[in-house]
Amino acid sequence: MWRYVLRRLLQAIPVFIGTTLLIYAMVFALPGDPIQALAGDKPVPENVLQTLRERYNLNDPLLVQYGKYMWGLLQGDLGENYTGQKVSEMLGGRWTVTAQLAVTAWMFELFVGILLGVWAGLRRGRLADTLVLGGTTLLIAVPVFVLGYTAQILFGLHWEVFPTAGMDEGWPTSYLLPGMVLGSLGLSYVARLTRTSLAENLRADYVRTANAKGLSRLRVVGRHALRNSLIPVVTYLGVDFGSLMGGAIVTEGIFNLPGIGQQVFQSIQLKEGPVVVGAVTVLVLIFLLVNLLVDLLYGLLDPRIRYA
Repeated sequence: MWRYVLRRLLQAIPVFIGTTLLIYAMVFALPGDPIQALAGDKPVPENVLQTLRERYNLNDPLLVQYGKYMWGLLQGDLGENYTGQKVSEMLGGRWTVTAQLAVTAWMFELFVGILLGVWAGLRRGRLADTLVLGGTTLLIAVPVFVLGYTAQILFGLHWEVFPTAGMDEGWPTSYLLPGMVLGSLGLSYVARLTRTSLAENLRADYVRTANAKGLSRLRVVGRHALRNSLIPVVTYLGVDFGSLMGGAIVTEGIFNLPGIGQQVFQSIQLKEGPVVVGAVTVLVLIFLLVNLLVDLLYGLLDPRIRYA
């Protein structure tokens, strides 16, 4: 297995380089002069502009800029924004907020999504199946900002079940409602994947054999059918965790959570490229690590899978 892990880590290197280079190129291709943007409408002497551009390598070709950024990254330095603040310090306190929000949403997807999928899969073609398919279709169709404001008004203001905004009550109370909003789309896909995969496996030969041996319904479904049905679900959940970490901009804005998404949005407005690139670089690393862990889980779910 260790050879497999090492090979996957080596394969991740060109993926990481290609992804970060693409992001770097897109961020620094944005129109406008970020140094001039610091002063707004006020005139800035040309010598000051040139000094700052030299300091932040803005006069260098793209590949030279990227090379210097990667050299700093290898030393654990995410760089500075255009006011001299360390990007790592700017993002430090915000990672906890986004991580707690992403974990809350991910757990909501995991437990509720699988539960609904099993419920629908065991009752395929019945009312329960129809309700799950209809409800998940509705969640997929509704944009997250509409769902967020609706949930905030209903559950926060009218019924006062959850806090409406902010993080005064800490985790998990302040993160429950935004976590459910953020995880609603993923929950829909998890429920559908679980339902389809379980319904298919219940008709497989090994399930018929288990039933013929007289095993209990709970053991047949839980140990045999469901275990094999979770492989595509685990794959999706692994990929989606990275998406939750990077896709929380709208949710953090609606519920006023000072996380990474909010910082990235503000940095794009202010043309602070180093902050955007630094945040996305860490997200790419998290995404690659989670996908490696997901691949290793396959062997636990299905003993037939071997690592070569």
